[in-house]
Amino acid sequence: MTTSALHRSATDGDAEHTSTDGAVGGGRIFAWLLILAGAAGLLAAWVITIDKNHILEAEAEGKTFTPGCSINPIVSCGNIMESDQAEAFGFPNPMMGLVAYGIVICVGVGLLVGARFPRWYWLTFNAGCLFGVGFCTWLQYQSLYEIGALCLWCCLAWAATIVMFCYVTGFNIKHRFLPLPEGLRRGLLEFHWVVPVLWMGVIVMLILTKWKSQLWA
Repeated sequence: MTTSALHRSATDGDAEHTSTDGAVGGGRIFAWLLILAGAAGLLAAWVITIDKNHILEAEAEGKTFTPGCSINPIVSCGNIMESDQAEAFGFPNPMMGLVAYGIVICVGVGLLVGARFPRWYWLTFNAGCLFGVGFCTWLQYQSLYEIGALCLWCCLAWAATIVMFCYVTGFNIKHRFLPLPEGLRRGLLEFHWVVPVLWMGVIVMLILTKWKSQLWA
């Protein structure tokens, strides 16, 4: 079985090494994937935070601020930002993103310079990604079926989180930190792109099914 570009080793200098104490590092491709996905999520969280502050400042002055990504009643970042779901834990959701995506970037940079982490670290990192993707899934449902609006910056954060979760999980499966039957393990590693592509494809289909031609009206 040929190995995928993400998981290839030795021959191109992108090997992932295990130290004598069992700590594992990642290759350059995996490291850059974490950095870029984290940067995309961080950008989305930063822009949403800035726009949320503008909305609050405008409300304090008795004015109205419309974010640049509010294109129509459906593609409306403002409606999302002003919803109760935008502060699920009592503070703006993007504040979590600013921290979480920053951590992901730090992990990616660490791998790029040769850092290795033990099994418990990778599993904890995976658990954090699982929480993130679960929270994003809840926000997707709320956006489509409760709030009735779509935020493009939120979509960028959703995509970044799905990619991070899928590939961090794949990394743990590759190193057998997460046990799977060997056939399933090989299939997931060989066709690592299938799950994130299908996952995001389902989200796009749900959005189109929900609003169809209203998106760009």
